[in-house]
Amino acid sequence: MATQAELQKLAKEHGTPLFVVDHEELRRNYAAFRKHLPRVQAYYAVKANPDPEIIRTLFNAGASFDVASMPEFKLVHQHIKNLPAKERQDWIWDKIIYANPIKDEETLRQLDRYKALVTFDNAEEIEKIKRYAPHSGLALRLKVPNTGAMVELSSKCGAAPGEAVDLILAADRAGLTVDGISFHVGSQTTNFENFVQAINLAANVYQEVKDRGYHKMNLLDIGGGFPAPYDATVRPFAELARTINAELDRLFPKEVEILAEPGRFLVATAGTSVCRIIGKAVRDGKLCYYIDDGVYNTFSGVIFDHCHYRIESFKKGRKEICTVFGPTCDALDVISMAEQLPTTLERGDLVFSRNIGAYSIASATHFNGFDPAKVAHLHQ
Repeated sequence: MATQAELQKLAKEHGTPLFVVDHEELRRNYAAFRKHLPRVQAYYAVKANPDPEIIRTLFNAGASFDVASMPEFKLVHQHIKNLPAKERQDWIWDKIIYANPIKDEETLRQLDRYKALVTFDNAEEIEKIKRYAPHSGLALRLKVPNTGAMVELSSKCGAAPGEAVDLILAADRAGLTVDGISFHVGSQTTNFENFVQAINLAANVYQEVKDRGYHKMNLLDIGGGFPAPYDATVRPFAELARTINAELDRLFPKEVEILAEPGRFLVATAGTSVCRIIGKAVRDGKLCYYIDDGVYNTFSGVIFDHCHYRIESFKKGRKEICTVFGPTCDALDVISMAEQLPTTLERGDLVFSRNIGAYSIASATHFNGFDPAKVAHLHQ
């Protein structure tokens, strides 16, 4: 993790607002995922942070990739250019899953030539894939409990367990090959029971499909939701991994390929925001600081990701509860209403926020004419 001295040096060099990516932290997170879930191949969820250098580092570390749009697909696909020609087609299958269950016709046309693995969750999608991407491999996206997730995903995507088998068999009758089942327990899931229930639901569907004569499935995608350690309330990843490993080994034979779609877990702790105080006021008796980044930029996760990012000061001093505002004129641009900061901070002083690598700059905008933060990479 970048030190305070490194952050201050980078801010002096590049200016603020600044988003710092620590690539050694990326590699550590990927290694931890593989260590604790040795049976599971990690398909990095590109939507969490699509910075090309992040993709490059994870690619070189051995990661595969979960994409949900053609621009994301192309960001990853460019890394096959140096592979021998005979390996490129296999690389698509081994390195990319197109995990958006609903795809437009043009996307399917483009995907078809790669024979990519794609997800589906309804009969309409079967018809579209049959017509526009018949060479694709399929994974049925299963609706599973999202209780306790910071961001729930099952209300929008996933086939109900009661219809899953019929959909798999319908795809088979359409001449398509369903290779397995996928699910997602919701983003930042601290309720480990979600994974247990989801794996058991998937195992039941697997068995019923076999009982009804379909024997082509050999893949389970356990999705994302692996929680980042934002604070001490998040239980250790190793504990979650033990739970997942036990259920996988109990319910799925060794020949079944297991993959997952970690995003937040890999990049959250690798990103740090460095900002500058541009204003200071007392409103209704409360100290307020204004900084040069906000919820329309790096702190977009406050709005879109239901996430709270702690603001820290490089300076020491007596602290009190303050409000921290972003730079726009919109009253929605509130980073925190209850941040413990020194009362002695002045215009020009720097503050920073760790664990902000996931989703933040991915959904940043140019609202009100403010450009997103510059990005600096620490490769070490």
